[in-house]
Amino acid sequence: MARWDAILSLPVQNPPALEISSTDLVWSKVEGWCDKLDRVALIPFARVDDFVRGESNNQDCPTRFHVEARRKRPPSKPKVDGILEYILYWCSFGPDDHRKGGIVRPSRTTYVPKKKNAGRPNTKRGCTCHFIVKQLVAKPSVALIIYNDDKHVDKKGLPCHGPQDKKAAGTRAMFAPYISEDLRLRVLSLLHVGVSVETIMQRHNESVEKQGGPSNRDDLLTHRYVRRQERAIRRSTYELDADDIVSFGMWVENHQSNVFFYEDFSDSDPFTLGIQTEWQLQQMIRFGNRGLLASDSRFGTNKLKYHIQSLLVFNSDKKAIPVAWIISPKCSSIDAHGWMRALFNRVHTKDPTWKLAGFIVDDPLYDVPAIRDVFHCSVLISFWRIRHLWHKRIVKCSETDMQIKISKRLGWIVDNICRQQGTMSLFEDFIEDFIDETDFMDYFKATWYPRLGAWTDALKTLPLASHETCAAIEFYHNQLKIRLLNEKDSSVYQRADWLVDRLGTKVHSYFWLDEYLGKDDFARYWKNEWMSGLTSWRKALKIPETDVLMEDGCAKVTDQDDRDKAYVVWNPGSMFSICNCSWAQDGNLCEHILKVISICRKRGSILSSISLFQYHQTLKNMLHCPPYNSLIRDHALSLAVSVQKQLNTLLDKESVQTVVEPYEKQVIINIPQETSRVVSAKHDQNLVSKRHVNTEILSREGDGFEDGSEAPGYAVGVIAYHGSSRNHVPSENAGEDSLPADMDVDETVSNNSFQESKERALLTIGNEISATKNTLLDDKIEEDTSDKGCKDYVMDVDPLAVYIASSTAETLMNCETHQNSVNGVPMVMSCSKDTDSHMIHSPAVEELARVANGNSGIRKEDMNLGTNT
Repeated sequence: MARWDAILSLPVQNPPALEISSTDLVWSKVEGWCDKLDRVALIPFARVDDFVRGESNNQDCPTRFHVEARRKRPPSKPKVDGILEYILYWCSFGPDDHRKGGIVRPSRTTYVPKKKNAGRPNTKRGCTCHFIVKQLVAKPSVALIIYNDDKHVDKKGLPCHGPQDKKAAGTRAMFAPYISEDLRLRVLSLLHVGVSVETIMQRHNESVEKQGGPSNRDDLLTHRYVRRQERAIRRSTYELDADDIVSFGMWVENHQSNVFFYEDFSDSDPFTLGIQTEWQLQQMIRFGNRGLLASDSRFGTNKLKYHIQSLLVFNSDKKAIPVAWIISPKCSSIDAHGWMRALFNRVHTKDPTWKLAGFIVDDPLYDVPAIRDVFHCSVLISFWRIRHLWHKRIVKCSETDMQIKISKRLGWIVDNICRQQGTMSLFEDFIEDFIDETDFMDYFKATWYPRLGAWTDALKTLPLASHETCAAIEFYHNQLKIRLLNEKDSSVYQRADWLVDRLGTKVHSYFWLDEYLGKDDFARYWKNEWMSGLTSWRKALKIPETDVLMEDGCAKVTDQDDRDKAYVVWNPGSMFSICNCSWAQDGNLCEHILKVISICRKRGSILSSISLFQYHQTLKNMLHCPPYNSLIRDHALSLAVSVQKQLNTLLDKESVQTVVEPYEKQVIINIPQETSRVVSAKHDQNLVSKRHVNTEILSREGDGFEDGSEAPGYAVGVIAYHGSSRNHVPSENAGEDSLPADMDVDETVSNNSFQESKERALLTIGNEISATKNTLLDDKIEEDTSDKGCKDYVMDVDPLAVYIASSTAETLMNCETHQNSVNGVPMVMSCSKDTDSHMIHSPAVEELARVANGNSGIRKEDMNLGTNT
């Protein structure tokens, strides 16, 4: 049992990489059989395939591991040493040795050497490299890896394949026994989109010759392999059974590796299927980490029986890549939380550090709470779909002059609603003013009026996605329409098995080839479905400003291909602009409209974008009610330290009543990890730490400030040092140069009439702070506010105990303004977390405590709103 105690006490290692190799893990030695030590490690069982791939892609000795033996046991009573599954992985160049004089296991004596080296020559060379994977009963989610023989050598201890084996030179044993996964996907994708076998082999052989001969296993691609893959694709069929439901279930069974979520049919609920291939998962991890994830939720609602929801990420060119498809009947309400949690867990299994910055929805009825609960990110809304449908209908139903008026009015309404300056009544006025346009208004009232309430609320509460993001989603939507809905027999659109088969084969191949760098080699074989260019946003960036001419309330944009042709853009500067190009006439957001919007903003003829406006508005809201542990709270650092400094300087009555000369008394604020304390200047000066603040008595008898003069203040941290030198020595006067230009500071001083025995001036920076009664105080707060023309408050108080809140708290704080007062001192603001949280209620003391804990640094994720400004 000591062996298993040692094994179960090992940490489960999960490196944040797509593939895991033995070099990425920390191996431990535990007692094994026959007094030997086993080299073991624990990883998540779901990542065993990643470990196998990582070991196969060894740069020093590329190979492939196959399952040599496997045993499964049914779940039994929990046992410390119980095994649910045992898998033995062996290098494909072993364990048998088919070389001359090699040893073949007794069970393989029926092997007859071939006369010609065809098929798989030199694949069995007696390699002893192997490892064992065990799924434990005690921890079913964990895999125990036993890797004792990790060298690719034969029984004599000599290299038997790879670059280190001199006898393998000139043979295929120099390389891995099979082609890479990347080449396999490339061949399958090219075959799915219609490229012939001969063309694939011709391009491949040309590339190998160009590099001077084969250098890896992929260079040894054979015509036979490609022909065999083409035959398998040609003979395959989506209709596995005459019954669509049975055929659909068989597809799900055969493609478990591509299914991340599946809920079968039931009496009350229809099915929901989530599809994600290994390549899509890799793209989601690569481009989704600290990035945006967008939803195209309503594809195929008119033609398909089962509509598709696409989840998209954006690559370096800001083009949308589908990373998952969710399929369900049109009439069903998708359990969004279920498939979101399954998708999130799938990604986190590969990369535990993966985090999403923002999720873009295109439907106001989307399950926003589920997104925030699962992904813990900001939620944005995209307006491209509703603009697309409105614009498409406007162009069909109205004359040009009326198109301009209607689109201009709709753009003005949406802009006002997003800027919190409009309500649902604007749409009601719009319907009344354009009631004579019966074609458009009948469509608008029947289709959109019932949904406008939800859209209005969503546009007010959720940030709006940028035009660049909308253009990328719109471009993907049109690509998917061309690549999927191109069947001559429209009856297949009613079958679920056809839909999942087409998405997993042909559609997936098109999007894979979009990211393939060598796709231009096959440009002459491109079809309409394969055509992939720049988004409208990227095309707009390539249009020079000299090609845009503003005149008579419209803009003329010269065509980039035909310089004699120009397109006219009406309502310039609005996202509801009208353009006479073919792309815009189909309801899309064209590059000419986007270019005109960009020029209008540069010239200042229109307001800033809604995304930028909402970003600034959010910053202002955070400034008034800052969330816990955020960047904006750091701007209040000077206020917090100033208040804490004054609290620490307030001694008990007896010490306060003692007259002390100003040069004899200094206050030292020492900020350790847990508490703040006061140290008298009469103590040994060695107690002064590197993090301290010195200040003199602000007021004493016979030595007050003149009326209207500024009292020396002190702002600590990254904001300002006011009233003291760089060495923290108090100065008599403070100049204006000590204040930063971007800081608004209000400072007022007390008059000479305050008595030194009971009074201390409290500087307030930015706000007036009041102090409440604390049970830890030895004496009560004493004040004298005889001079009511002064804005400062005088108080004598003992040091407060500081309670440090957890820096990992994720919940938002609730801020409220109090009108009541304590001892005549009004309270301005108190911030607290949700109930059941042990959090101090003084924002100043809390900020100082957070600074003491080292949490005053700027955190990027606190300011990441997910908008593209």
